[in-house]
Amino acid sequence: MLVNLKKALDGKGITLRAYASILGVSEKTLWNKINEETAFTYPEVRMTKKNVLPEYDSDYLFEPIAEKEAV
Repeated sequence: MLVNLKKALDGKGITLRAYASILGVSEKTLWNKINEETAFTYPEVRMTKKNVLPEYDSDYLFEPIAEKEAV
């Protein structure tokens, strides 16, 4: 799971619905991406870094972390 991305979005008050809308995908598709069932595309990563969470490093946001490690 992309725990850092989820925490960063939550910290800025950005809902998954709003983030999905920004990326132009459905909430289900976004949930699959956050859970690493499908991959984020390069344009999605770029859009996230540039327009949604510019204060974060892309490597940090998209680093896969097991939920057990994040606790």
